[in-house]
Amino acid sequence: MCGIWALFGSDECLSVQCLSAMKIAHRGPDAFRFENVNGFTNCCFGFHRLAVVDQLYGMQPIRVKKFPYLWLCYNGEIYNFKQLQKQFGFDYQTLVDGEVILHLYNRGGIEQTASMLDGVFAFILLDTANRKVFLARDTYGVRPLFKVLTDDGFLGVCSEAKGLINLKHSTSLCSKVEPFLPGHYEVLDLKPSGKVASVELVKFHSCKDEPLHAACDTVEALPSAGFDLETVKSNIRILFENAVRKRLMAHRRIGCLLSGGLDSSLVAAVLLKLMKEININYPLQTFAIGMENSPDLLAARKVAAHIGSEHHEVILNTEEGIQAIEEVIFSLETYDITTIRASIGMYLVSKYIRKKTDSVVIFSGEGSDELTQGYIYFHKAPSPEEAAEESERLLKELYLFDVLRADRTTAAHGLELRVPFLDHRFTSYYLSLPAELRIPKNGIEKYLLRLSFEDSNLLPKEILWRPKEAFSDGIASVKKSWFSILQDYIDQQVDDLLLEKAAEKYPFNPPKTKESYYYRQIFEKHYPGRSSWLPHYWMPRWVKATDPSARTLKHYKSATQE
Repeated sequence: MCGIWALFGSDECLSVQCLSAMKIAHRGPDAFRFENVNGFTNCCFGFHRLAVVDQLYGMQPIRVKKFPYLWLCYNGEIYNFKQLQKQFGFDYQTLVDGEVILHLYNRGGIEQTASMLDGVFAFILLDTANRKVFLARDTYGVRPLFKVLTDDGFLGVCSEAKGLINLKHSTSLCSKVEPFLPGHYEVLDLKPSGKVASVELVKFHSCKDEPLHAACDTVEALPSAGFDLETVKSNIRILFENAVRKRLMAHRRIGCLLSGGLDSSLVAAVLLKLMKEININYPLQTFAIGMENSPDLLAARKVAAHIGSEHHEVILNTEEGIQAIEEVIFSLETYDITTIRASIGMYLVSKYIRKKTDSVVIFSGEGSDELTQGYIYFHKAPSPEEAAEESERLLKELYLFDVLRADRTTAAHGLELRVPFLDHRFTSYYLSLPAELRIPKNGIEKYLLRLSFEDSNLLPKEILWRPKEAFSDGIASVKKSWFSILQDYIDQQVDDLLLEKAAEKYPFNPPKTKESYYYRQIFEKHYPGRSSWLPHYWMPRWVKATDPSARTLKHYKSATQE
């Protein structure tokens, strides 16, 4: 996890523009480099480093003797760089996993490069010999990337939007900063003036398609084809374990977020098992946050005792959570209601990890709800086919919601997040299964995932079959949920009259509640006029919901009142 930043064709003094690069310094607390491009005095790279692999040669932009005309700035981890080296005979100059991008590009061009990378990434690749700039981002947008391109060819690229919004240029940049689409690469021509012109934007991978790099994965082919239940369960276990194993690549201590829900508990249990197998000689630290005796804390405690992790509990007090709202919104760059609610706990537990421990590489359970139909409202899906379509929609939009939350809350404290549920092989296999197999069954969401691990003894049965809790609800007490605590506080902060006129003040995505108005005010304070970064609020489907919290849905109420 690092912070990348680059400018092409800047009209302003680069030493002034460089100040914008410092807005993402939190992403790489270990080192910083600012480098001009030879022959293009108005082009430069900025890089903030979190040193996770190759402590000696890990600075960027990466350049190697073999390809002196290539410059690479990337944020991410490429898990199959050793397999690709073996398959294609690449001669690496460093131990940096991202060096493989240079070799792949030299061998087969940008299309093959993006398609063959098994990992999470956002990168800027400059080819001065052919006068090309390439941008690319992984399938689910696990690593963030924003860009601004003006009509006269000035390009700015950054890990977070905050590194672009104050750039100086002869024409206005205001409305043009936008997220770079996941699963895409862009080709731009570099002119002698340093300005660029976009040539094409190409979608190189869709979540349903088996990735091109599957051919050189450590699990080359699944033991058997077909959709009989035992085969499917076995394949799910094999691919999920493989997803966790490949993410063990690190020279820094590994930890794991543990809410006590199914997803983070499965990740923690498989992670600890594999760490023992490869003789990692320190205990796995797991981290939970919640109010005293909240459902998440109690469940996480049970899981930690079962798997034998070194468990840390962070007690959330209401005042601390409320005080963090503004800095959380600044970090997130969104005003989405459910994203902000869930981010507060994750932001505070990340802060604790950074200050009180030496864990830096943090595993988490993001992506499972979208992939395995874990949200409560999936019980109301009109048909298995519509549920499958909704699952794909949620996965495509992860970069706007849960993946955004997970990245920004951890990156704000210089941590690197790893999310095995979003492994390309695992997700494409799960999405290839018949729609009927993937829906909730017997009133239980994620039924197939739970069933697949039932006989593994990885988790206590009551955790494996624990019903879904939204993270923002699970960290609060049973009596009063986190979202209602927030609403009680905000009711005192926003006048009724302000809410009545909300649609006039904020015509795009107008706030409907005092809570959403309060968040929007803070967002506009830091990012005025940039409400289009959020195309729509996250809300459940197929139910008449006015609030995104799971606790407001009937299915949840009936489950908790039994």
